[in-house]
Amino acid sequence: MSIYRFLKPSVLTAGAISLVGLLSANPADAFTLTVLHNNDGESVLLPSGDSGEIGGAARFTSLIKDLQTNATTDGVITLSSGDNFLAGTAFNASLQDGVFYDAIVLNEIGYDAIALGNHDFDFGPDILADFISSDQFTTPVPFLSSNLDFSNEPRLQDLVEQGRIASSVVVEKAGERIGVIGATTPLLASISSPRNVEIDSNIAGAVQAEIDALEAQGINKIILISHLQSVNEELALIPQLSGVDIVVAGGGSELLANETDPLLPDDVPAVSGESPVFGAYPLTANNADGEAVPVVTTSGEYRYVGQLEIEFDDEGKVTAFNGGPVRVFGEDGIGFDPTVQAEAVAPVEESIEELAENVLATSEVDLDGQRTAVRTQETNLGNLIADALLATGIDLADDFGITTPTVALQNGGGIRNSSIISAGDFTELDTFNILPFANFVSVVPEVTAENFKEILENAVSNVEGIDGRFAQISGFKFAYDPAGTAQVIDLETSEITTTGTRVTTVILDDGTVIVEDGQVVANAPAISIATIDFLARGGDQYPFDGAEFTNLGVSYQQALANYVTNVLDGRITEELYAADGNTRTFVGEIPADLIPTPGEPGTPGEPGTPGEPGDPSVSVPEPTSALAMLVFGALGAGSLWQRKRRA
Repeated sequence: MSIYRFLKPSVLTAGAISLVGLLSANPADAFTLTVLHNNDGESVLLPSGDSGEIGGAARFTSLIKDLQTNATTDGVITLSSGDNFLAGTAFNASLQDGVFYDAIVLNEIGYDAIALGNHDFDFGPDILADFISSDQFTTPVPFLSSNLDFSNEPRLQDLVEQGRIASSVVVEKAGERIGVIGATTPLLASISSPRNVEIDSNIAGAVQAEIDALEAQGINKIILISHLQSVNEELALIPQLSGVDIVVAGGGSELLANETDPLLPDDVPAVSGESPVFGAYPLTANNADGEAVPVVTTSGEYRYVGQLEIEFDDEGKVTAFNGGPVRVFGEDGIGFDPTVQAEAVAPVEESIEELAENVLATSEVDLDGQRTAVRTQETNLGNLIADALLATGIDLADDFGITTPTVALQNGGGIRNSSIISAGDFTELDTFNILPFANFVSVVPEVTAENFKEILENAVSNVEGIDGRFAQISGFKFAYDPAGTAQVIDLETSEITTTGTRVTTVILDDGTVIVEDGQVVANAPAISIATIDFLARGGDQYPFDGAEFTNLGVSYQQALANYVTNVLDGRITEELYAADGNTRTFVGEIPADLIPTPGEPGTPGEPGTPGEPGDPSVSVPEPTSALAMLVFGALGAGSLWQRKRRA
């Protein structure tokens, strides 16, 4: 089926982006190419919808194989623009079973090249290396990024030397050589876990260097597959590049479609309530040569295959292009790929069923984990998670010989269920859906009061942008004024370039005042913080200033499961976690009746042994919250986790 609809020339403006399409003067000399693409598969291997008719990796693979076989162009190239797997129940099954089910899917799809996205680094370089080198890739495929340097990560560097990771690759289709270049978001270090991978934030420079190298080899058809977090980033990048012909974007999951393109039922405006379509397919922007470059992307999670058909003249100049998304929908007669269904989907389904059957607790309340909520305000689920981090830190402090934490922080971006969990059974599956990443409970000792305020300023610095850095908290209360100056941290140096003035009040649960009227009080104590290692390392730009921290070896998912089972004794009560409660984080002022009284509610009988103090002139408060007493009363110091570590 041909989808060419050649369009008339137009000019790129700030208000609208449209297409320049010109028929070649001599069509007989033209080369036509179908680009099949997707992005942000993110381990969503199972179909959705009331009867499982929407998406799913098995149906997606079946569709893309059909499109590969039946393309009417001279050649077909298949590309992914990143985020090829994601923490969650499916990837948990992979880690438990020792089989990368996502790799089975990628292998069956038959990609010619795959971009490295930020989520591909979420489990660190070692898991990424395991994934790329896994036996599930019976046909090796190159993973691309031109602005990442892997030389300080030996296992990834080995893959570079083997050609499994590269800046670019040359793919031959129907006798024509096509250059494909990768690029990864410069935000990688602050939103994922690349460890010693070095990131070049000069994307344009890195990509242009690869374009120049490819052109020096005589290659005149060049595709950029980039994962920059928003297609707007690619649109802004293209005018800085010379020689790029096509851009396949990833990271933003924008749905591009034209009026006649069939959409999935939950993407139809009459059903969803608003149009999910970001813009026309394809978008375009003019490159530095003044040539229109088609820019394509799809919404993620194996819901659509992007299909771009493009024509080049004999000099490699683009003369026409068109296309659209193809929905992955069972009612269109798309079946399941048998290999993906049997070898990837079925094992994941079995693993998820086992998790769903393991009830950890009963909740008296609905638990709010909606994305827009946990990234902008206190929620009861956020409180539950932060309490679990603090409880774990308190319980294990003596074992590790560290200062017992007084407070806890969890970033909203690490809470991923994006839903309200109804009152009733709270299962192990819920804990994985809520907290899927490879984040481990960690304790940062003796954080100065001044640094603590900077950390909280970061937490509320982009609340308007529904940013993942917003903090869910335990062990203290704080108030902020969104009209104040937002703290700004330089992405390259991690230095604070604009001092924040939003945080107005911070009071520990024992009544100790840390910040009053926007100022750190004189002689405010240092504070030991339980958090996740992602934040302790500076993720989401949390300014811990390179402080040493102790990783307790307990994932944040394990901490939550343990907390509801053993500390709360299987009961998530309305008294502790009211659905409409607002008791910790406030816009404006902390209500007078909620301000803790100094010395209350008392000190736990066995607070554990603090670690060695740093500056003896700086006092570090012991944990004095009711939570601390609850933990020690329920477990005794370190008892549960000692058993787990020895098991």
